[in-house]
Amino acid sequence: MSASNTPVGKLSRIGRHALVTIAAMSLAACGFNSVPTKQEAAKAKWADVQAAFQERANLVPNLAAVAKGAAEQEKAILTGVVEARAKATSIQVTADDLNDPAKMQQFQQAQANLGANLGRLLASFEAYPDLKSITNYQMLQSQLEGQENRIRISVRDYNAAVQDYNTEVRTFPTMIGAKLRGADPLVPYQAATPGAEVAPSLEGKM
Repeated sequence: MSASNTPVGKLSRIGRHALVTIAAMSLAACGFNSVPTKQEAAKAKWADVQAAFQERANLVPNLAAVAKGAAEQEKAILTGVVEARAKATSIQVTADDLNDPAKMQQFQQAQANLGANLGRLLASFEAYPDLKSITNYQMLQSQLEGQENRIRISVRDYNAAVQDYNTEVRTFPTMIGAKLRGADPLVPYQAATPGAEVAPSLEGKM
């Protein structure tokens, strides 16, 4: 009879299997697998945020084309919008930068600046009823409203994913897995001004 078939050998095999099972359960309990899963979920939501802001930026050239009939004062505001768009699109926060508060703040401020300039331009168009009656302008109104809502929703979903991940990283026992993987908390997206994360109503402004 081989040693592995003896009662002692069988007990040894059972013991090894038990240790492997316990080790696997311990790793699961300490977040070794759940931490990267939640991290990837947050990164995916950030990609949605970037896409939503980029789509808004893509509407600026259309707005500029429609606004050709505006007065010089409004053209100066339009120049500010174009410049704000250039800055906003030049600042990129990749998935690997999501734990960098400084880079996130730069991105937030640039997007807030573009939003503020867009708001000023739209408000200035109130003085041009002929401009507001243009079909392309009306279509642009609908596109901007939809885009602001997409931005709001994507930011909300990203922040929820970040909160879920950060809770996993900062609480016991899953924080053990986070430490083993070198996982750091991620930075949520915070509106630069109170209420800026809420989609503004463009009704009557275009």
